[in-house]
Amino acid sequence: MEGLQPGVGPLRRGRVRRRRQPQPHSGSVLALPLRPRKVRRQLRRNGASRVAALRARAPPSEDPEDARVEPSADGAEAALPGGPATAAGRDAGQREPRGLQGSAELPEASPAARSVQTQAARLGLASADPAALRGAAQHLAAGAPPGTLPGPQLGPQLDEAGKELPRHTPLQRIFSELNRTPSSRRRAARLFEWLIAPVPTDHFYRRLWEREAVLVRRQDHAYYQGLFSTAELDSILRHEEVQFGQHLDAARYINGRRETLNPPGRALPAAAWSLYQAGCSLRLLCPQAFSTIVWQFLAVLQEQFGSMAGSNVYLTPPNSQGFAPHYDDIEAFVLQLEGRKLWRVYRPRVPTEELALTSSPNFRQEDLGEPVLQTVLEPGDLLYFPRGFIHQAECQDGVHSLHLTLSTYQRNTWGDFLEAILPLAIQAAMEENVEFRRGLPRDFMDYMGAQHSDSKDPRRTAFMEKVRVLVARLGHFAPVDAVADQRAKDFIHDSLPPVLTDRERALSVYGLPIRWEAGEPVNVGAHLTTETEVHMLQDGIARLVGEGGHLFLYYTVENSRVYHLEEPKCLEIYPQQADAMELLLRSYPEFVRVGDLPCDSVEDQLSLATMLYDKGLLITKMPL
Repeated sequence: MEGLQPGVGPLRRGRVRRRRQPQPHSGSVLALPLRPRKVRRQLRRNGASRVAALRARAPPSEDPEDARVEPSADGAEAALPGGPATAAGRDAGQREPRGLQGSAELPEASPAARSVQTQAARLGLASADPAALRGAAQHLAAGAPPGTLPGPQLGPQLDEAGKELPRHTPLQRIFSELNRTPSSRRRAARLFEWLIAPVPTDHFYRRLWEREAVLVRRQDHAYYQGLFSTAELDSILRHEEVQFGQHLDAARYINGRRETLNPPGRALPAAAWSLYQAGCSLRLLCPQAFSTIVWQFLAVLQEQFGSMAGSNVYLTPPNSQGFAPHYDDIEAFVLQLEGRKLWRVYRPRVPTEELALTSSPNFRQEDLGEPVLQTVLEPGDLLYFPRGFIHQAECQDGVHSLHLTLSTYQRNTWGDFLEAILPLAIQAAMEENVEFRRGLPRDFMDYMGAQHSDSKDPRRTAFMEKVRVLVARLGHFAPVDAVADQRAKDFIHDSLPPVLTDRERALSVYGLPIRWEAGEPVNVGAHLTTETEVHMLQDGIARLVGEGGHLFLYYTVENSRVYHLEEPKCLEIYPQQADAMELLLRSYPEFVRVGDLPCDSVEDQLSLATMLYDKGLLITKMPL
């Protein structure tokens, strides 16, 4: 993961609490146009022309060569139309707690007092400089999540013996490529291409996503090397405050019965490995809270999905099964890291289970039909299946299995979107259209209701037609953009903090050379001018939302790696700066002169740009 940087710098995520902003209940989102209609028309004209002009004169920021997907050595046929890359399934041996919610209760990682040296080693710091370690100790003691040491660059990745991992592994190569890619959009797309290679991305989304289970065989056991390992799990058990039931589950499936054998308290190695020896699978919830590499992997991919990306890790002992057959409410990508595991995947049994909204109870074997896929996963293989696909997995042949399941798209459906829109649309319709306020017929109970469902009464026909007309009119009152903004705000809160490339760190506030030296701060005084060219740190790290008559910019850079550990973070944007803020959000990845921001005054231009830069949301074209 050389070159990818934690998006923290001097920021502190873990103690600062901010008041939650008002939610869009009681129709508040309907009452706030972002700005007067005249200004919005002008913004559309000016914003579109500015973005077009910027892109016309700017050189391409992406190498078209990056778009190629190079198939692995043997797998050109995998998951391609007509090829043996099949529909596959998800881990029956991995029962994710309602998909992504298993990480919701994770506390912060252990404090610095336990072992700063351990944290430095896990982050791959190039040197254990005493001054750097003192700074790390202060940062960790201040409550930062694990893996967020400020300042030092990530160095070579180390294995459990402290030896540098080979730089030529596929994972090292893809992260090195991402570090050289300026656009976060392109990084997310490229990492997803790598994840499902050699399946073309457009084919995957058009033909397979939410439809089929997919198996990609690679015959490359090193494909995921460095992502996570059993040795890293052992290190986490030894050095982190892992709690049974909160971070780690021990479960087994014997004679058709699932057992969870979590003792109370901390999951010390002696207890965890004893349960493993007794035939229990160990499930580590939210490994991204403990593993820097898993965090980097998910933080890049979440931009591809536009939905929270979570994960669990499953370690299953030889000749055992940890979990009963079941389906989940998430899209699942199973990455086989170590050993082998036999998987059986089944299509939804009835239409109501297709693209399931909730996870299922445990099934009995007699509840299942024939699997649509039965296969043994080996290291480097990938298995994808949609929500609602039943799955189970077991280890055989005296070999253990370690896999990571990437989870996404929980409750991210059209139905969820409409569920938020319809109450607001009805409220607006009743306020604005008298037809929605007219009284019901006095005698409607004489011909409506279940007891009259077979009635041929013409009054019933007229009543049903009136309902259809009013429902059709609701679309004119639906606050589609406002609800989209609220869902985007929720995604910002769900997101992992961003991972920075070398370039993003060097050109942002995280790379400023300000430091304490010889009894005083030095290199103080860097500032923006109207000639400074800037753009957002990354795409998708911030969202402008109108709430309660005010504008707020919600952002991810101060999020925790622990799900919803913090309240949503935001900055208030003043009305005279709103057009400039929208231009910055829409023009990424092109640079904009601070002096060209559409504000009423130079003071407003500099105030907005400085606030965003100081918060870590902007980068400059040249170092300050």
